[in-house]
Amino acid sequence: MTAIKHALQRDIFTPNDERLLSIVNVCKAGKKKRNCFLCATVTTERPVQVNVVKVKKSDKGDFYKRQTAWALRDLAVVDAKDAVKESPEFDLHFDKVYKWVASSTVEKNTFISCIWKLNQRYLRKKIDFTNVSSQLLEESVPSGENQSVAGGDEEAVDEYQELNAREEQDIEIMMEGCEYAISNAEAFAEKLSRELQVLDGANIQSIMASEKQVNILMKLLDEALKEVDQIELKLSSYEEMLQSVKEQMDQISESNHLIHLSNTNNVKLLSEIEFLVNHMDLAKGHIKALQEGDLTSSRGIEACTNAADALLQCMNVALRPGHDMLHAVKQQQQRFSDLREQFARRLASHLNSVFVQQGHDQSSTLAQHSVELTLPNHHPFHRDLLRYAKLMEWLKNTDYGKYEGLTKNYMDYLSRLYEREIKDFFEVAKIKMTGTTREGKKFATLPRKESAVKQETESLHGSSGKLTGSTSSLNKLSVQSSGNRRSQSSSLLDMGNMSASDLDVADRTKFDKIFEQVLSELEPLCLAEQDFISKFFKLQQHQSISGTAMNEGEEMDGGTSSRSYTSGVPQTILSEKDMIRQMMTKIFRCIEPELNNLIALGDKIDSFNSLYMLVKMSHHVWTAQNVDPASFLSTTLGNVLVTVKRNFDKCISNQMKQMDEVKISKKSKVGILPFVAEFEEFAALAESIFKNAERRGDLDKAYIKLIRAVFVSVEKVANESQKTPRDVVMMENFHHIFATLSRLKISCLEAEKKEAKQKYTDHLQSYVIYSLGQPLEKLNHFFEGVEARVAQGIREEEVSYQLAFNKQELRKVIKEYPGKEVKKGLDNLYKKVDKHLCEEENLLQVVWHSMQDEFIRQYKHFEGLIARCYPGSGITMEFTIQDILDYCSSIAQSH
Repeated sequence: MTAIKHALQRDIFTPNDERLLSIVNVCKAGKKKRNCFLCATVTTERPVQVNVVKVKKSDKGDFYKRQTAWALRDLAVVDAKDAVKESPEFDLHFDKVYKWVASSTVEKNTFISCIWKLNQRYLRKKIDFTNVSSQLLEESVPSGENQSVAGGDEEAVDEYQELNAREEQDIEIMMEGCEYAISNAEAFAEKLSRELQVLDGANIQSIMASEKQVNILMKLLDEALKEVDQIELKLSSYEEMLQSVKEQMDQISESNHLIHLSNTNNVKLLSEIEFLVNHMDLAKGHIKALQEGDLTSSRGIEACTNAADALLQCMNVALRPGHDMLHAVKQQQQRFSDLREQFARRLASHLNSVFVQQGHDQSSTLAQHSVELTLPNHHPFHRDLLRYAKLMEWLKNTDYGKYEGLTKNYMDYLSRLYEREIKDFFEVAKIKMTGTTREGKKFATLPRKESAVKQETESLHGSSGKLTGSTSSLNKLSVQSSGNRRSQSSSLLDMGNMSASDLDVADRTKFDKIFEQVLSELEPLCLAEQDFISKFFKLQQHQSISGTAMNEGEEMDGGTSSRSYTSGVPQTILSEKDMIRQMMTKIFRCIEPELNNLIALGDKIDSFNSLYMLVKMSHHVWTAQNVDPASFLSTTLGNVLVTVKRNFDKCISNQMKQMDEVKISKKSKVGILPFVAEFEEFAALAESIFKNAERRGDLDKAYIKLIRAVFVSVEKVANESQKTPRDVVMMENFHHIFATLSRLKISCLEAEKKEAKQKYTDHLQSYVIYSLGQPLEKLNHFFEGVEARVAQGIREEEVSYQLAFNKQELRKVIKEYPGKEVKKGLDNLYKKVDKHLCEEENLLQVVWHSMQDEFIRQYKHFEGLIARCYPGSGITMEFTIQDILDYCSSIAQSH
């Protein structure tokens, strides 16, 4: 190990000025046994640096190379693994933990001891030694001989200095001259002492010889100091002269600065003056236009508009700080204010005159519209006023009080004008409606050709017969009237009914056209006025203004408002959209009451007119809401639509009430009940009116209510009927309802259509069975008794042994019904059925055919019972199925 240590010192550490203090042969724990050396070294130069170096033998030769070096100050922990038991393993904690296994425990302990010493000397105990025997550390404490032995290497590090080449040469020369120095050191030392004394004496003499030179040097220094003083005096004089020049230059610089400052101020003053002149100077032409401009001609209006805009720009110029304190600026601003006030007053007065003149001009044109169902056209007036739109915007921005006053005056004048026009317009509409109605009554008794009436009626509504929609006509419905009509001749019946129905259709068609024309005239009038208000008063849809216009919650009914326009500070903030709507409400305050009056008149003339009004009003409301849901037109028509819907519901309720109150005649047969025929005609009319209508859902709900009421009332009348059997009433009326629903194909009544068909079928079967029990009454009773015995448990072939049902009794009963008697009974049955059934529904042949089928079924049933209960008796009926068919056919043809 010593040879390796010297080799490492020579080859690796000496070239790097390092000294090797301790070495340990190790290998990494858990890996292949590739040995290396950990060396503790110190540098020979100060400050001393202590390192732990890993040295590894090269793979290519027999020499060592330095692989890794760690500074000892980076070592945090030395872990010896076990302080009691000897173990070659130990860990060194640098930037990470390095696990080593020493070749022997002695080398490990020696290396750890050396590390501990270096830590005590250079690092002041910064390293943590764990699992290290305290005895090992105590032995390393320096004391006595151990101090000299253990610390020898360290002291040698401090005292040892290697000789340089020159020192080695001098020593060699000296020792060659004193060969005896080795054998006689004292003589050598004495010789050296003598030579040293000689050298010291020579040095003293040399110093004393140089004193003269020193005196000469001191004299030269004194002369140099005198020259320096003279130079300083000259520099002081120069400095005094330059000081005066500096003061003069400072004065010149200050003067230049003042001149520059004055120029800058002049430039800024000129800029401010130019700004005020350019932005606050109003041309004389503009002033003249504002004071004397013509507000009636287009050229004058344009000149006034340009002048007003120029004035507004001058007044709204953004003054810079301090401008408002200038007297000239104050005078100019006052002049602008006077011009603005003067022009605003002149403009407001002129526009008020235009509004008043418009009212007079429009009133003169009312006469020509009094006989026509049209409203006067306000487009020329709007066109003339729109020339002032920009001036109105200027007035709105500069003098809101006068703008507000103009708005109020416009609404006052126009509301009175529109009120006259609209009332006259609605009066003409009412005259046309009532005139049509009176004309219809006048000609109601005139005969008309049946074919022409039928063709016109079916083309209009797809149905025939009289359709009475008014409450008065519903009050007249009764079974007695139906019976009275049937007592007249069929031709007069058809002609009278068709004439009245045709006149009703004509009246309703006329009313529908008039009502549509009324709405068609009102809609463009309102839209045109709303568009004009938006453009003329500059009320856009998506901005907001402040004003004292009408509050959103105030009522406009009666033509008066709870608040009015006032000048001064605005008290309310309204959106311009609300402003437009409330102005429209003020101007057209009479539209909604007039529409309601017209609707009431139409409903009074004929309650079925509510169907036409509901469809027309719904369409116009839908159109208005698509344009603007919150507009005046949309709101007003929506309110009127509520009234129309209420009248429609009232019409349905009245019809249902009349069904509940209907009374039947006890002396005549019932037939088709009046309210059933009325429902058919109502449905036909409603389908023609509501085709592709927006409010189809309202009609469907009315259908459901009416049909259920019809069902209930039919059953009620059938139960109360005395002249006509209940099954006949139910069969005929439900057949009529089923036929009506099948023809009209009303989708919401599919379930009711199926129910009506089922009720018709059930009551037809019930009536047939009940009627057929009478022609062969004894035979029916006999076979009912036979079936009763069989039901009690008697075998069919044993029934003939019963005394009451033996073969003799059967033959006796059969003999009572020969073919002639059966035909007579069927003929009586046909006559009775003919009396029960009404002619309108034409169900006689259907019922007779069902009776024929049922009679044949009973015949076959009787034949089967005879074959099973009386086998081999040879008993048969005295007529055959063919006889039954011949009898029924003959009876039907004879009647």
